[in-house]
Amino acid sequence: MKLATLKLDKKEHGRDGELLVVSRDLSQAVSAADIAQTLQQAIENWDAVSPKLEARYAELNDGSAAGAFALDQSRLHSPLPRSYHWADGSAYLNHVKLVRQARNAEMPETFWTDPLMYQGGGDKFLAPTEDIEAVSEEHGIDFEGEIAVITDDVPMAVTPEQAAGHIKLIMLVNDVSLRGLIPGELAKGFGFFQAKPASAFSPICVTPDELGDAWQEGKVHLPLTVHLNGEKFGEPEAGPDMIFSFPQLVAHAARTRYLGAGAIVGSGTVSNPDPDGGPGKPIADGGVGYSCLAEVRMVEQILHGAAKTPFMRFGDRVRIEMFDRQGNSIFGAIDQQVVPYQPK
Repeated sequence: MKLATLKLDKKEHGRDGELLVVSRDLSQAVSAADIAQTLQQAIENWDAVSPKLEARYAELNDGSAAGAFALDQSRLHSPLPRSYHWADGSAYLNHVKLVRQARNAEMPETFWTDPLMYQGGGDKFLAPTEDIEAVSEEHGIDFEGEIAVITDDVPMAVTPEQAAGHIKLIMLVNDVSLRGLIPGELAKGFGFFQAKPASAFSPICVTPDELGDAWQEGKVHLPLTVHLNGEKFGEPEAGPDMIFSFPQLVAHAARTRYLGAGAIVGSGTVSNPDPDGGPGKPIADGGVGYSCLAEVRMVEQILHGAAKTPFMRFGDRVRIEMFDRQGNSIFGAIDQQVVPYQPK
């Protein structure tokens, strides 16, 4: 099943939009407001409403759904325009290793057994085609292509096996980072805040069964495609180098606290080393490329003694998407341009 959130006028309808059911090929949609007005309402009552949503999904795909209309992805918000809980892991340790090298920081052995995770701001997400507003190019504007899951209510201290049953939906993320602010914040010993502005999520979220055999062991086994200014920048495989699965990440987040329905847990930046164990090559050099600029800059530093690729500048555009094995877009595209912040 594929779901989305239609943007509505906030003054008239609130901030959380209207729940849509989306056809498998992303060409059609139909309102699900009579079942659940918003995705948050749906996830809070998942056992009761998901069979009704599945029935409407079947009708939409066979052409019998009343009120179906052509889908315009630019009218969609992130599936959850805001969330009570947004926690992002860092399950791809190749990315962790490279980024820490950029800060001249060693990677402790415990990182292989205990996931990294930070809690981001969930009060306002960007729509998947909304501009990334930045205060200054000097902050080191970077994109991070990731995968995330949405859970129902997760009890405290669940095991990974139990956590797997609480994963209801999957989507993509652009976890925007301001690299120039990260070292100073981490040096204070209290984690990210200013360095992590609003994230954007793919226009479509899907139930795990939609991925077929690409969803195995709590991981998505497909490439994540990233374009920067129209050029393919990366196509790393999301499955094999994900050290901690989504059930492990959810269990980690819930170790000492409950996760409320609608909690989002991210994978961290998708990243692959070279087959020979190297840090990873650009696509132009026969590699799979990268899902963020920080990695290519670190590789340039390792190989050439200095980073040459700049961080994003005003006017730059990033596109993040995932395709099935037949070449069909699964989640739609995150497609964003960086612009100067203008106070409103």
